[in-house]
Amino acid sequence: MLRDAARSLWAEPRVPDPPVRVWRDWALVGALVPVVVLEGVLREDLVWRVASVVVALALLPTLLWRRTHPLAAVVAAFGLLAVVDAASLAAGVDWMGLDTTGFVVVVLLIYSLLRWASGRHAVIGLAVFSILVLLGGRDAPASNVVQGGLFMLAVAAVGVAVRYQSNARSRGMDQVKLLEREQLARELHDTVAHHVSAIAIRAQAGRVVAASDPAAALDALAVIEDEASRTLAEMRAMVGALRHGEEPDLSPQRGVADIERLVTVNGARPQVDLELSGDLDGLRPSVDAALYRLAQESITNALRHARRATRIHVTVSGDDDCVRLTVGDDGDAGAFDPRSASGFGLIGMAERAKLLGGTLEAGPNRNGGWTVQAVLPRDHG
Repeated sequence: MLRDAARSLWAEPRVPDPPVRVWRDWALVGALVPVVVLEGVLREDLVWRVASVVVALALLPTLLWRRTHPLAAVVAAFGLLAVVDAASLAAGVDWMGLDTTGFVVVVLLIYSLLRWASGRHAVIGLAVFSILVLLGGRDAPASNVVQGGLFMLAVAAVGVAVRYQSNARSRGMDQVKLLEREQLARELHDTVAHHVSAIAIRAQAGRVVAASDPAAALDALAVIEDEASRTLAEMRAMVGALRHGEEPDLSPQRGVADIERLVTVNGARPQVDLELSGDLDGLRPSVDAALYRLAQESITNALRHARRATRIHVTVSGDDDCVRLTVGDDGDAGAFDPRSASGFGLIGMAERAKLLGGTLEAGPNRNGGWTVQAVLPRDHG
């Protein structure tokens, strides 16, 4: 079991697309510079004062590459400390460096190593750190070395925990997007299958009523019938695999006209009302169905999360190029956190809009409440 765990750790890939340097990284380095200078000036027990300040300043740039190049940052920082430590050993000097800066750099680099690096790089980086600890703690009590090692292991464990949580959420988001793609594929299948079935029926009728009996026309009709039937069979097989054993849903797709069913009456709270405007005729079936599902999901989210809401207003407007759906409430916007684990509904909604060539935005209003706005094109290639 330990061997399998070690192999799994060694084969662990690095985290894809780590964040690059942002303003917070530059602010951190900028804030540490005066700390280094002040500690170098004020500490009375400091050995090799100038060298200690220079080494501490040289360590700071490694923090800028701790996510994108975690192993290189660890090797550069700890390698520099090892060289200076070896020089102090040769000179017979008890050099310790600047405590504050060294502590911050070591903690952040170890955390970043386990958070962002691949498994083999993490193992190599921890080995480099362990060697430095053993060299630096040659004259220190064993208890201090053990305590320092345990603390760094705790920092590494935090990095692993954050990495696992982030990976789990990423997998959850991918699963939601996949399910949304499957649902959209089913709806597209139902729509296209209807048209393909009509083609097959027309081809059959053409063969029956062809009065002049031209051979070329009959051959063409036979090809149309054959290709249409084959396409329908292939699509049914594909969607059958997507359904994971579910029985096909034979009920008609719901669209914009069915959003009225979501409106509440008889004084229910919160009140859900609907406003339709513009050209909403002739929508593609996929867009028509998406508008209904986006409205349904938005209203459901508002009913669950909009505390003290009294009204949910749904607006659907169409023009020559696109259709806009807006769902807003007057509740407490702070009650809903889209970053929470239960916020996958918004991810699925955004994925559906994206697949249809549109956009979806959601966020709090200036005057309170929450608004979801989707824009879907009438035609999308």
